[in-house]
Amino acid sequence: MRTRVKICGLTRPGDAQAAAIAGADAIGLVFYPPSPRFVTIERALEVRDALPIFVQIVALFVNPARKEVEEVIARVRPSLLQFHGEETPTFCKAFGVPWIKACRMKPGVDLLEYFRAYGGAAGWLADAYVEGYGGAGQTFDWSLVPSKRDKPLVLSGGLTSSNVGEAIRAVRPWAVDVSSGVESDKGIKDAAKIEAFIQEVHHADV
Repeated sequence: MRTRVKICGLTRPGDAQAAAIAGADAIGLVFYPPSPRFVTIERALEVRDALPIFVQIVALFVNPARKEVEEVIARVRPSLLQFHGEETPTFCKAFGVPWIKACRMKPGVDLLEYFRAYGGAAGWLADAYVEGYGGAGQTFDWSLVPSKRDKPLVLSGGLTSSNVGEAIRAVRPWAVDVSSGVESDKGIKDAAKIEAFIQEVHHADV
């Protein structure tokens, strides 16, 4: 199976182009104002319009108001929604757009139990638990992820070109999600790091 790649937290059109050229399957746009990777709808449109065809756009939210999600859907037209906070299953499925839910992993968290209520999700995302929400470059104990899963799993949290191969071999996720691991600064992606990361993903799939 080929492991898919999502490059998250893009803020510049050129970075979107670099991700696509390197072979990314999806990019993530962060609609969470406290994040250093936050984009306005106007900037999101610039990033979106720089993408070639067949690269998906994922819109990431953290405990948003319903109207915020609706506006992003209406204007940006993402392929997928990603909910990274404490959103309820009812909220997540209210928009008529495929969605994934994140679980912030730490010792004592039962991933399957957490996701039991989110059966309507198109997939699940496992990230490291940190203060705040994501983008901190922290890994978690990959052995906490069960080998038998009911949904496609996206692995996130502290991935880089140095460890993504090991992570894929340990977890065998459907996809990997990287943000800070391919940056030169917060929100500023590095084309060489993106290319190296994706090459390591391909090597792990062989």
